[in-house]
Amino acid sequence: MYDYESCSELILIRKARRGDVKAFSELYARIYVDLYKFSLYMLKHPQDAEDAVSEAVISAYENIGSLRKEASFRSWIFKILSNRCRKKLRDTGHTEELEAEMPAAERDYAGAHDVREAFLILNEDERMIVAFSVFGGYQSDEIGGMMEMNPATVRSKKTRALDKMRRVLQ
Repeated sequence: MYDYESCSELILIRKARRGDVKAFSELYARIYVDLYKFSLYMLKHPQDAEDAVSEAVISAYENIGSLRKEASFRSWIFKILSNRCRKKLRDTGHTEELEAEMPAAERDYAGAHDVREAFLILNEDERMIVAFSVFGGYQSDEIGGMMEMNPATVRSKKTRALDKMRRVLQ
């Protein structure tokens, strides 16, 4: 029996590209929390976040053969998720604030209320950039690649977004 838990991410990606379901499952297990946090901050509702993550993971599984660079798996799956989140935001019109419906445990998981409120004042691009940076740990050039923006534009939008959040939190 193969020990998937001790495998490097690169080996798992190679196995998953060859159709190894267990390897893909291990990749998913390693990245799920980051995907969910990103999705929850973008969509503001736990069920929508779960749905977006599920749809993104299914799409990633079905299309893993099209992954060009194995080392960019994380940015690739986050790009798929960001596209799912954008679609959900467009479909719902993102007009409702569903924070009040969110159970206390989910609110704690999503982060402090004040930070969440500050995050919600950002426009869609700013939220995506901050979320990629905070939850994915991505640099400006990687975020630029995922969002089809110049890295300098990403840096300036991130700086403006963080300044907006800072003003709300003070």
